[in-house]
Amino acid sequence: MKNPDANSAWAKDRDHVLHPYTDFTTFKEEGSQVIEGAKGMYVTDTEGRRLLDGIAGLWCVNVGHGRREMADAISEQVLKMQYYNPFGHSSNVPAAELGYWLASHAPGNLNHVYYTTGGSTANDAAIRLVHYYFTMKGQHRKKKIISRNDAYHGATYVAAELTGIQATKNSFDKVGEHFINHVSAANMYAKPDDMSEDAYCDFLVAEFENRIQQLGPDNCAAFIAEPIMGAGGVLVAPKGYHRRMWEVCKRHDMLYIADEVVTAFGRLGEWFASEALFDYQPDILVSAKGVTSGYIPLGITMISDEIYEVISRPQCEGGVFSMGLTYFGHPVACTAALKNIEIIENEGLLQNARDVGAHFQQTAQALKELPIVGDVRGYGLMMAVDLVADKATKASFPVTTGMGGKVFKKCVESGVIVRPVGDRIVLSPPIIINKEECDTIVSTLESAIGNECG
Repeated sequence: MKNPDANSAWAKDRDHVLHPYTDFTTFKEEGSQVIEGAKGMYVTDTEGRRLLDGIAGLWCVNVGHGRREMADAISEQVLKMQYYNPFGHSSNVPAAELGYWLASHAPGNLNHVYYTTGGSTANDAAIRLVHYYFTMKGQHRKKKIISRNDAYHGATYVAAELTGIQATKNSFDKVGEHFINHVSAANMYAKPDDMSEDAYCDFLVAEFENRIQQLGPDNCAAFIAEPIMGAGGVLVAPKGYHRRMWEVCKRHDMLYIADEVVTAFGRLGEWFASEALFDYQPDILVSAKGVTSGYIPLGITMISDEIYEVISRPQCEGGVFSMGLTYFGHPVACTAALKNIEIIENEGLLQNARDVGAHFQQTAQALKELPIVGDVRGYGLMMAVDLVADKATKASFPVTTGMGGKVFKKCVESGVIVRPVGDRIVLSPPIIINKEECDTIVSTLESAIGNECG
């Protein structure tokens, strides 16, 4: 039954809320899908439809929606102490406890955490820390950052410029052009068909080395990369890529920033993916999303002992480290993170993500048989399905076709939420998902795409 307040909420939202990535060609007429309830693997909209959440909200609701344990922990912390000033050597117990847990579980000697309010701000903090680090070392020219085409690192001004998805930049002014640069994405689907995986990896590493030489090694400060690209297409790099890019960084005294906003906290079956799955040790690791499963906003920027040793020196007599946010180490957010971690541990959700993720990836390969599916790829509980007009040439549909949006609508009609990004369907379900629910997502998607094949 439709909520009687549904039309009111829909109209208020349409008239007053400026949404992320709004398509203004349709929004003023169609407005938003309004979600009013969420429990476990499902959300409910104001039309009364119960929908299987195939995207975990937005890569983040790892332990599922509406958990009583999360609500109780958050409520208890609010009543105990909802907030206090984090500046001037003041802290709180949950922030300290979470910092200890992170240092104990992050790869290598990433023993120090700077808290923010999400992935974008955590990436902004990482870049500011990189610049500060080299300034404190007296290497004032070493400030250039190399990112990748199709990368997604956030929507704040610097993070948006780090992002390599050009469609996100149309008509927006740019900042940081003098220090932010990009190299090719590691896109196995787009590589030449006659090039082997090893040769493609060689090409990407050589391009990176050449870009450093072009910019000047003494000017290059850091490389930032997602272990697996998320919004840019769930791109899984060729074997050995991250390790070799890390080795190039080490040769040139560059820092390696792992953007694990999506990949950490279970999505790939590990707490953190960099070292466990890709054999490299980041100097800085950024995360958000799954750290609280979306219950409260929180971002983390972890730095190595070597970086901390340099930036913890006073700039001058009485000099302070002048970075900070009002909601740094927010006690309610940190409490949510600690309870979220406890649930993941107690319910064996890392192993579940490995087991069910393998089933998900294998089952979804059947979608490649459909005439308009060019590629199905991913790892763990991250997946992308590319829709193409021509499988042989990999040609895209005309923009006006809106194929991704059509498939999305068909899936919603059948009770499943997927995420269309252009003509690509992205899937990232909660890590509590079981094999039967994975099969439901795949079969629903198969039917929706098949319907569009005509």
